[in-house]
Amino acid sequence: MSRRSRSDTVFFALVIVVAGLFLATIELVFLRVPVEKTMGVVQKIFYFHVPSAYSMYLGATACFVGSVGYLLRRTAVWDALARAGAEVAVVFGAIMLITGPLWAAKAWGHYWTWDPRLTTALLSVLIYVAYLVLRTFAGDGDGEKRFSAALGVLGAANLPIIHFSVQKWSGQHPTVITSKGGGLQHSDMKLALTLSFIAFTLFVIALLWVRVRLELAKSRLAIAEEDLLDLDPDGADS
Repeated sequence: MSRRSRSDTVFFALVIVVAGLFLATIELVFLRVPVEKTMGVVQKIFYFHVPSAYSMYLGATACFVGSVGYLLRRTAVWDALARAGAEVAVVFGAIMLITGPLWAAKAWGHYWTWDPRLTTALLSVLIYVAYLVLRTFAGDGDGEKRFSAALGVLGAANLPIIHFSVQKWSGQHPTVITSKGGGLQHSDMKLALTLSFIAFTLFVIALLWVRVRLELAKSRLAIAEEDLLDLDPDGADS
């Protein structure tokens, strides 16, 4: 079996595992986990909202690693990882910003407050949106890639601010997972959250994997087209 075939087999196996984990998580959350006494069934958003925020962190971390790698090495692999990480950060950041207000409407009585964590999380998502807009419309030269990489590093600098904003600046955002915030009292709640974290983590890995492969394929195609034009400059006009 070739290296590519083994890679494809591992990837498809990962996709199957991710699908199974999500099905198991959904079954556990909606059929086994008890309804929370205070907020009722709307609290079940928690099992998708928190892992989505965590997945945004993973995507942002991948973007940071890829950005630093590109600034140091200038290779297509690092650039592809940075771009894939930014896309993952935007996707899961959007899920986080949608599910959070739905939960907040029940918990706080309104969808949005300019809470420190909400505000810094929104800022982080906008940074990665700006990264993708820049990569899409500003060209694909080395200068544009380096500027985007600097933006990817800047986006990662905001992650600790999001994480510690509740402790430093107070605000309404709850601390649920730890015992300090009340914790998850029922064993099925803990199991559902753990399973959801695993499912989302593997899903992020699968997304990064396929997006990096796609970006590298596009890069190789662009290089091949340039080489073809160099060999036959009149062929583009024929």
